[in-house]
Amino acid sequence: MDAAPSPPPPDYDWFFGRTRNGRARGPDVARALLDAQEKPDAAFTSVRVVGTNGKGSTCAMLEAGLISAGVPTGRFTSPHLIRFEERIRVNGQDIPPARVAAFIQQARLAGWEGAFFDLSLLLACTVFAESGVRVAVMEAGVGGVSDATDALKDVSAVALTNVALDHVGVLGGTVAQIARDKALAARPAVPLLTTATGEALDVIGDVCRELDAPLYTPATHPALFALPHAPALRGSHQHSNAALALATLRLLGYGSGSEAALAAHHPARLEEVVLDGKTILIDGAHNPHATQALAAAVPRADVLLFGNLARKDTAATLAPLLTVAPVRVFTAPGDLATPPQDLAAHYGGEAVEEPARALGRALALTPVGGTLLVAGSLYLAGSVREWLTSSI
Repeated sequence: MDAAPSPPPPDYDWFFGRTRNGRARGPDVARALLDAQEKPDAAFTSVRVVGTNGKGSTCAMLEAGLISAGVPTGRFTSPHLIRFEERIRVNGQDIPPARVAAFIQQARLAGWEGAFFDLSLLLACTVFAESGVRVAVMEAGVGGVSDATDALKDVSAVALTNVALDHVGVLGGTVAQIARDKALAARPAVPLLTTATGEALDVIGDVCRELDAPLYTPATHPALFALPHAPALRGSHQHSNAALALATLRLLGYGSGSEAALAAHHPARLEEVVLDGKTILIDGAHNPHATQALAAAVPRADVLLFGNLARKDTAATLAPLLTVAPVRVFTAPGDLATPPQDLAAHYGGEAVEEPARALGRALALTPVGGTLLVAGSLYLAGSVREWLTSSI
């Protein structure tokens, strides 16, 4: 008997091309899509994860903890490092490309209106409903109330990692403005847990009082946020992410998954690869708050491979890493990257436009027994991780 023909691959070009193109942000389009498809998000409860940095790591720990506690679990995160399917997981497994292909074909034939992220959220909710997911960990793309994930109806908790200046063109130019947008993810009677501090925490507290949302912090509920030991994810900044994940699990009644949460791994978060006697540390740090944490975790390396997108504050993002490595290679992780030639001229180092060649040059400059640090963009981190994994 002849084998059944393989399903066609997903039309990623069409899907990725569904950019926002100046359309208004917010949950309205996503909510309309979900309503038109029989409200798949009503089949499960959601834990929304919002914040400037640490969302992906927190989601990974929540996912691991929920699975360990025996809960059918979904996870929706962004961006992906290598494959789109990484964004949508059921019980720790990426969804198959065939499911993405079928969704894209359906969306094209039906003429669904919506940006890439809106449609991705619809796909995630549909898959979770089909798969019998009970709790879904849902990472916000940008902001809180202004994000498509604010369309989700049955939210059992909001986990807010931290607040710093990022996406200022969308969320506002001050920490207070950004904190308010993220805090407005809060809902009446739904707990909001956060490890944010300072001015951001003050704003979050004000919003929670306005909305009558219970607020949980390490100061108000120290036992809830207590860590029995450090998480597997490296860096002191991961301690607050772990505390937030454990507090959320405990509050929702899934504290039995705490050890699994602490043991969770997440790619390109100070991920270590050893190749030909050289240590490569891959991190997706792509804004000043993240690179400050990275520099504290890795105060010394031999070579830095750096590239970022021009819409980011390149000078402030790069600044904490300049004291880490004396040798630098700059590259362009995409068409919208900060020109590496400009970075090399201004900060000292070499410019290699193509990331694969830049990695080769950076490895050549790294001595045996030495360390290469890769940072500046999740796109760069994903590319480097893919190349290195295929080389081992």
